[in-house]
Amino acid sequence: MTLPRTPSQTVGPYYVIGLCRRPDDELEEGGVELHGTLFDGQGEPIGDGMIELWDARARRWGRSGTHPDGRFRFLVPRGSTTFEAYVFARGLLRHQRTRIYVGDADDDVLTSLDAGERATLLARSDSDGYRFDIHMQGESATVFFEH
Repeated sequence: MTLPRTPSQTVGPYYVIGLCRRPDDELEEGGVELHGTLFDGQGEPIGDGMIELWDARARRWGRSGTHPDGRFRFLVPRGSTTFEAYVFARGLLRHQRTRIYVGDADDDVLTSLDAGERATLLARSDSDGYRFDIHMQGESATVFFEH
């Protein structure tokens, strides 16, 4: 049996089998959708990246490969407000770490940032659940944290 793989990358390739053992993007069946797009520094979607998500409150982990148009999605537990996100993408020798805040989230990390930086970590409510876009560089760059 030959399995398809994603395009070769500096830290890849990511084999499809690693993304489809189980519905890794479902931290909770029937949860609320958290979705977005992964963008490079020029604002172009990254269609061969991977996002990993950790919910410390529910102690659940998820993984979503990006679609060709850069989209990713997760089903997350209702009531969880803070997620650790890890971004793997072409050209990165080491993954990038950020946070995603949903709803009424508030903590010392978020309040320590200025308003512009804080805005890059807040998911916004939309008709499908919550939207959170990740910008690797540029004017709208998402805040990333040291490991």
